[in-house]
Amino acid sequence: MNYKLLILCLIALAYGCQDNTVVTIQGEQFYINGSPAYEGVSWNGISMEGLLMNSRMVQGIFDDLNPETRNDFKYPDTGVWDPDRNTREFVEAMPSWKDHGLLAFTLNLQGGSPVGYGNKACINSTFDPEGELRPQYIERLKMILDEAEDLGMVVILGYFYFRQDQHLKDEKAVLNAVDNITTWILENNYRNVIVEINNECNILYDHPILQPERVHELMERVKGIEIKGHRLLVSTSYGGGTLPKPNVVKSSDFILLHGNGMHDPSTIPVLVESTRNVDGYQPKPIVFNEDDHYDFDRESNNMIEAIKSYASWGYFDYRRDGEPFEDGFQTVPADWKISSERKKSFFNKLREITGNQ
Repeated sequence: MNYKLLILCLIALAYGCQDNTVVTIQGEQFYINGSPAYEGVSWNGISMEGLLMNSRMVQGIFDDLNPETRNDFKYPDTGVWDPDRNTREFVEAMPSWKDHGLLAFTLNLQGGSPVGYGNKACINSTFDPEGELRPQYIERLKMILDEAEDLGMVVILGYFYFRQDQHLKDEKAVLNAVDNITTWILENNYRNVIVEINNECNILYDHPILQPERVHELMERVKGIEIKGHRLLVSTSYGGGTLPKPNVVKSSDFILLHGNGMHDPSTIPVLVESTRNVDGYQPKPIVFNEDDHYDFDRESNNMIEAIKSYASWGYFDYRRDGEPFEDGFQTVPADWKISSERKKSFFNKLREITGNQ
């Protein structure tokens, strides 16, 4: 009998399915398939074990359902916008991200601003006005989740975005959307998905239940949906540099922070430590999943200060005015390859830090 194979099969069965990538949390650490992320890895004396380095890739299933603005997102080589091409090229690029040490990325069911900061009148939502799932979006989402599962990557899946939530007609539709997508993820047995209810809950949301005072209700709603003995891990985020409120800290399985606007890297550990002192905090992972500050060649930058504080860090890159197509991951259309000097700077530093040489 092949005892080694038998032991591996038993371990796989313990996590529900041999083919699944399973993310769990123990204390302040993320575990993937039963082992700490970056197990045994340290960099310059800083432990990386249990952290979840990530990048903001929210436009992976983007489309524009507004015919008046759809052509604004045309590809420079074809002169047309193509959502299937966008997702296909996203999936094709994912192995290279993983090869550089990236273990997670943020994807959003309502995207993000497709022009970096600011917005256009596009309509981009996995949910219709009643909160039902749009099949074309779900097909593209499945492509990404399947590839992430195969690669052993974690998807931080945002449900709502503040420039798109107005297309849900009322609170009932918001609740319906939460129930529908959570159930779909669980019924399809994706164990590599963790949830960000909404991106920056304190910015411009139309529905009160998506705002800071009540967003924990949606977090608890996700936690209350269990299928096949499994529920999703959940959190939400605030705008850059904002200290999360006690209601969110208490309901979060992990805590999301943003570094936008934090130009001085020394303010990063202050925010992390302050978060650990919020009323109701218990040891749980702290994750920056959006930060548009770089300086990866310097001794101190936002990423380094985050990991020194034992917080995971997430790269946010958008295309500035006048920059070439290769720049930026959030601006649509996006080039998902590691193609620009800014992207190379991040991914090469990530490879160094995570030991993926």
